Amino acid sequence: MLKPKDVQLIGDEIAILWEDGSEGYIKSSALRAASPSASTKGERDIFGTQYGGETNIDYSGVTVNEWEYVGNYAIRFHFSDGHSTGIYGFELLKELGGG
Repeated sequence: MLKPKDVQLIGDEIAILWEDGSEGYIKSSALRAASPSASTKGERDIFGTQYGGETNIDYSGVTVNEWEYVGNYAIRFHFSDGHSTGIYGFELLKELGGG
């Protein structure tokens, strides 16, 4: 699994330098909208029924305040709107940043 070598906040984007030398950039608002948390994405029961989740929310203006690594597989971001429950796996971050 590819891991970040460095993570920095540059303006309203998170910049990630990957171990392979590639770089990815993700706008804070896009990162917030892509949160894999149950409060953002909702949850499905065993029958596939969706519960909760957010739809049609404008996250423009939401910024990243800080982040922390979760084990050797993910990063948890803390956003200016108070959200901090999404755990972003490295694979998801690579996808979002196009690095």
